Amino acid sequence: MELVLSVVLQPWRIMVVTAGIGAINGKIILRVNHKLPISQAFFVMNPSESPSYGLLPTFYLPETAPDVHPSALILPGAVVLGAAQLGAESSVWFGSVIRADINRIIIGDQSNVQDGSVLHVSDDFACVIGQRVTIGHRAVVHACTVHDEVLIGMGAIILDGAEIGARSIIAAGALVTKGTKVPEGSLVIGSPAKIVRSLSLDEQRANARLAMKYVEVSRRYRELGYGMKP
Repeated sequence: MELVLSVVLQPWRIMVVTAGIGAINGKIILRVNHKLPISQAFFVMNPSESPSYGLLPTFYLPETAPDVHPSALILPGAVVLGAAQLGAESSVWFGSVIRADINRIIIGDQSNVQDGSVLHVSDDFACVIGQRVTIGHRAVVHACTVHDEVLIGMGAIILDGAEIGARSIIAAGALVTKGTKVPEGSLVIGSPAKIVRSLSLDEQRANARLAMKYVEVSRRYRELGYGMKP
């Protein structure tokens, strides 16, 4: 098998060895010259000499595994890894990604992450989702806090350090920029997103009803034999 690599030689030390790919004394062994047999051409990189060394203060993999409540449901094709916590009766739907590799992701009880959504983190901000939150299809929720009973519409994007007040609605396709603070019970629309009005009490209550509907839907899927371990 031939493998072509494009590498930057400086400031890494280059050394040709005759050994297999792997780690020796904490050094990463990678092949350099794809024209030579794989047993003949490698370089040895000390991680402390890499230009990226020190840029990753925390990395939870592989030591930390997700903490998934027994009643939570993870559908096939979803990826949940690292320091992720899934609360009771929460659900993560087909093709979603919960990647808690450099910080924590917490998904509260009875919340749902619908198909194709992505939750991730930053060094400075975890991703914290409250109870009875609905995250619509293909939403991106990154390194932010979403309080209880919020509806995040399909395709919405919420960026680092944002905080979404309880019982709010983030409209489909909205872009909530970094550090935005949304008061409780707000309707947020647009790109960049703006608060357009306060929601009525009936509109706010509807968010919790939608989340509870997904609790029932996930129960039905579990009865059909769906569900997998992270």
